[in-house]
Amino acid sequence: MDYIRGMNFAPFHRKGTLEQQETLESFDYMVEKLHTNFIILSPSGLQDTAQSEEICYTSSATFSDEELRKMIRYAKGKGVKVALKPTANCKNGVWRAYISFFEQDVVCEPKWSNWFASYKAFQLHYAKIAEEEQCEMFIAGCEMVMSEHREKEWRDVIKAIKEVYHGLVSYNTDKYQEDHVTWWDCVDVISSSGYYPVDDMERQLDRIEAVVKKFKKPFFFAEAGCMARAGSKQVPNNWELQGELRLEEQVEWYEAFFHACEKRDWVEGFAFWDWSSKMPTQKEALKDSGYNVCKKPVEKTIGDFYAIKEEGL
Repeated sequence: MDYIRGMNFAPFHRKGTLEQQETLESFDYMVEKLHTNFIILSPSGLQDTAQSEEICYTSSATFSDEELRKMIRYAKGKGVKVALKPTANCKNGVWRAYISFFEQDVVCEPKWSNWFASYKAFQLHYAKIAEEEQCEMFIAGCEMVMSEHREKEWRDVIKAIKEVYHGLVSYNTDKYQEDHVTWWDCVDVISSSGYYPVDDMERQLDRIEAVVKKFKKPFFFAEAGCMARAGSKQVPNNWELQGELRLEEQVEWYEAFFHACEKRDWVEGFAFWDWSSKMPTQKEALKDSGYNVCKKPVEKTIGDFYAIKEEGL
């Protein structure tokens, strides 16, 4: 696996987004400024609540298949590799990690078996697109923490994906969960969301390293990032954190993350969160305290690091 200089591009955007000229312009600017060689595209599958059994991926809330294919082709035409990461989300705003059901089927209650049947259909729909469009990686979901103990079902999902898609298959677990997933042997690449506190990175990397060595698989961070908000570098996973704009905080976190990961030769890259389909103006960017990196000081931090990696250093 080549070193990943990646970004999560236009995640969970609505139908029609990827067809816009401004989206292509944002993509081109990202590649120029960040030296990006890899993007993750994340079609969103929506279920009403964390206890709903049906996942919908055909509404106006999700990219159309046609525009997704066009975006994949556009990226690959620019020399950028593509991963698809179909991701289940809840319409009511509950984080997908809380999707869960009774351990034993109960009459008249929602069931794991029904949900996994819907989830597998969702994944296979996009795995077929990934195969047909020759995507370099397929990531079979993201941060599904309360489902990950269902080993049999997850192995079944991964097996079904590999029957229709023949590239690298990964799964993106959440922070602190790397050593709790028991079925890493059935994927080709281990990936996780590296939203770790700025002063705890070494300890967490030690823990992840044990997992990587145990399963002998490539590893990259399929998500990671920090907001430009006071206090975010201590809890970079907390998107609900309230705090004043602090652009340098985002830079400080990224610099620390790069420094820590550079000492670990098993970290084979990153796909940071996130890059929007629409570029802000410079004035708008410098007032944005969220995760977006476009036109903020951190843009140069990432770009400089990726440029060094592009040179193979």
